[in-house]
Amino acid sequence: MALTHPDFTIGIEEEYLLVDRDSLALADAPDGLMQDCQTQLQDQVSPEFLNCQIEIGTQVCRNVAEARDDLKRLRSTVSACAAKYNLAPIAAACHPFADWRNQTHTDKDRYNMLAGDLAGVVRRMLICGMHVHVGIDPPDRRVDLMNQLSYFLPHLLALSCSSPFWQGQDTGLSSYRLTVFDNLPRTGLPPRMESYGEFERSVNALVDLGVIEDSSKIWWDLRPSHQFPTLETRICDVQPRLEDALTLAAITQALARMLWRLAVKNQRWRLYDRFLLAENRWRAQRYGVREGLIDFGLGEIVPMGDLVEELIGLLAEDAAFFESLAEIEGARDMLRTGSSSGRQRQVYSDALHAADDRDHALQAVVRHLIEEYHADL
Repeated sequence: MALTHPDFTIGIEEEYLLVDRDSLALADAPDGLMQDCQTQLQDQVSPEFLNCQIEIGTQVCRNVAEARDDLKRLRSTVSACAAKYNLAPIAAACHPFADWRNQTHTDKDRYNMLAGDLAGVVRRMLICGMHVHVGIDPPDRRVDLMNQLSYFLPHLLALSCSSPFWQGQDTGLSSYRLTVFDNLPRTGLPPRMESYGEFERSVNALVDLGVIEDSSKIWWDLRPSHQFPTLETRICDVQPRLEDALTLAAITQALARMLWRLAVKNQRWRLYDRFLLAENRWRAQRYGVREGLIDFGLGEIVPMGDLVEELIGLLAEDAAFFESLAEIEGARDMLRTGSSSGRQRQVYSDALHAADDRDHALQAVVRHLIEEYHADL
């Protein structure tokens, strides 16, 4: 396997929900809105599965500094176009009080096929995620790093949680989005693969049977991209704050290079059973940054503060290479202010204590999410 330095370029994809600025309820994207966005952003914006969603994707970026400029432009343009229709985007993984039963899916062949194939479970996909692509060649290296990077997926999830509410109820989870998404087939932690050839054979077994068209229908938390020569993380809830999204992207990029550096030294990150990694995935989904994750080497539950400090130290060389130390250290701020899930709960609690009712408290959460989306633009 070649050990030439991969590009480690990054691309960020985000899904947003559209809300009415007056009622703060979800709203379908008018045809004119999508046309306005596509006129300005071309193929960097597209409809998503539900009519109340919109998806953007950055250009290929060398580092998070480039990604910041592009992501800010994309978020700003979507916001400006939406404002013409009295709508606002929010970058939260779930809307606090919307009912999935009232949503309709986008009338496109791909989405019509999904609705037919996946029946009732896909109708509940009122969720938004954030995907980070990291450019890695050759393909076998992509799969080798997928096996090792899986260990860190719960860390990324814990920092990213932005979906505590579902249909007007506090779920008690920090990422309810993942609970909904896991109802789909071919989701969850990726299996361990020995080579890209093994990945292709596994995919082709389903393609040849007509079960799926291609590997784009494999929705693991981390996967080799079907469309690009990248490894794609899909574990994260979308981030209300632009800077938090960049922190997660910077950590993902640096993790990939750190693991590649180990390979250059003929070393690798220890591979743990998927059963054990799934326990940390659940802890992140349930508690976010509050209760810590299991360090299987130590045999202890370690607080997220300690894990973040360890991660910053581990990635120092790679952060220097990409000039992204400030963004990676932003994980400390994410811990200090709490995940979006914690902030949303605080807004809800404060509104209730101000003698508001539940409905108005939930609306206060949506207003908070609108403000956070626009804070860094």
